[in-house]
Amino acid sequence: MEGLGTTEKSLIEVLTKSSNAQRQLIARAYEKTTGRKLIDDLEGDTHGDFEDLLVALVKDPAVHDCHEVIKAIKGAGTTESTLTEIFASRSNRQIKALSETYLAETGRALIKDLQSEVSGDYGKALLILAEVSRLNENSDTLYEAGEKKWGTDEAKFIDILCHRSVPQLRQTLIEYKNISKKTLQESIESEMSGDLEELLVAVVKCVKSVPAYMAERLFKSMKGAGTTESTLTRIIVSRSEIDLLDVRAEYKKLFGYTLYSQLESEVSGNYGEALKTLCGQDD
Repeated sequence: MEGLGTTEKSLIEVLTKSSNAQRQLIARAYEKTTGRKLIDDLEGDTHGDFEDLLVALVKDPAVHDCHEVIKAIKGAGTTESTLTEIFASRSNRQIKALSETYLAETGRALIKDLQSEVSGDYGKALLILAEVSRLNENSDTLYEAGEKKWGTDEAKFIDILCHRSVPQLRQTLIEYKNISKKTLQESIESEMSGDLEELLVAVVKCVKSVPAYMAERLFKSMKGAGTTESTLTRIIVSRSEIDLLDVRAEYKKLFGYTLYSQLESEVSGNYGEALKTLCGQDD
């Protein structure tokens, strides 16, 4: 990159050790100095997962979320796991920023595009989460709709879990366990299946602890024969200035070794170095 006159190592150093606000300033200064956009030059001079990570770092968080949603719903199929992760874990403020960015970037309403891509009970639940409409039903209603009922009233589960605020849902989790033999997560897992089950379980997990949910997502993305680099990039970049230290702590608590050590064994090259620098080592 002639504009920066830097090596990949310098790029890693500058972009991973700056805050997003600082990276936005760097991008603006770069464009003012060179007449070119930093993202365009990164895309031209870097490649593969390393390019994706650096570009994600330079984007505004809402823009990054927006582009991840666009990737998840475009083409022949929809990547429900990405949509579930984003809409179950983001705050109302983040979803509002995502919706506004989506409209500005595409000229279309996020809700309208999601409506054409997701369906059934999963679609209903996802759309409620995407509408930023979390307000107030209690654990008795959930129990009546699930464990106590022959068959499951999915609509009640969707209404309560996707409309209620996090503090309300935390209290609901406690009360539900008091009146049922199972936790709410166990009830969802035994009563439902498929994408709806995954979404509602993700909501429950995020109510309990977003860092623990993210740690689990990271672990699964590196488990088995291959590594899902797009998930690693999305989570580590999106949580880097929010709760990555907590994610790291939960990862070690849940799986017995550090996130950094797992990254060392799973990712390599410039991409691996950048991701590990962004993650940081435990003391």
